[in-house]
Amino acid sequence: MIKNSFFGTRQTVIAALLKAETIDSFIHQARDAEFAGADAIAAELCLLPPEQRTRENFAALMAAVKLPFLFCVYRNDAWLGRDDAARQPGLLAAAEAGAEVIDVMGDLFDPSPRELTRSPAAVRRQKKLMKEIHDRGAKVVISSHTSDVLTAEEVLEHVKIQLDRGADMVKIVAGINTKEHLLEAIRATMLLNEKMPVPFIHLGTGPFSRLHRYLGMQLGVAVEFAVADYHFPLASFEQPTIASMKNVRENLRWHINA
Repeated sequence: MIKNSFFGTRQTVIAALLKAETIDSFIHQARDAEFAGADAIAAELCLLPPEQRTRENFAALMAAVKLPFLFCVYRNDAWLGRDDAARQPGLLAAAEAGAEVIDVMGDLFDPSPRELTRSPAAVRRQKKLMKEIHDRGAKVVISSHTSDVLTAEEVLEHVKIQLDRGADMVKIVAGINTKEHLLEAIRATMLLNEKMPVPFIHLGTGPFSRLHRYLGMQLGVAVEFAVADYHFPLASFEQPTIASMKNVRENLRWHINA
């Protein structure tokens, strides 16, 4: 029985971010992450060969640990690259195998600034894909990644558009490069906590983003991503470790919604 979920908890879910070149490697990493105390698994498929992205392989992976899974794959896919349509069957296979959450890019089918398309045709295709995901029993997080620095109001406007497309959860990653950017990012997170009717993920990239990732757990961010250690493929030092995230979450003893 799965003991956790990405939904229905006020406490931030600490999800271990995994990348692997084989399903066996994914299984080993997932077990390491479970042992390290992760609440969930976020499996990024960019290194996995397409022929291994099958329902059977994903079912085996999810059977290996008793944690909920989120699956994602972006345009850094080592095999399918920027072919948006070609990457989706693997994610649908994951949904069919029992994934709790599937990531849909905010500019899927129409690469756009700040990864959020306004193209009606692309939006229709996104909504069709989301229905297929929902029909397979999974939920959808719509995500956007940008190095742009955004005001709190720009962040809120961005995720409202994501929400209007039928997302169960919204996600945005933006630049946090200075002390001033950090303060604005904190204000943005607090604004999302006040205004968003669904769980939200608000993260940063840049020199001041690491602190924001720790603070986000106390400000209402639904999911934070972490690594078991820095030997995992393509680990970024912007990603804290599972152990450090758990220490902050469990010892700060303060939450904005308390």
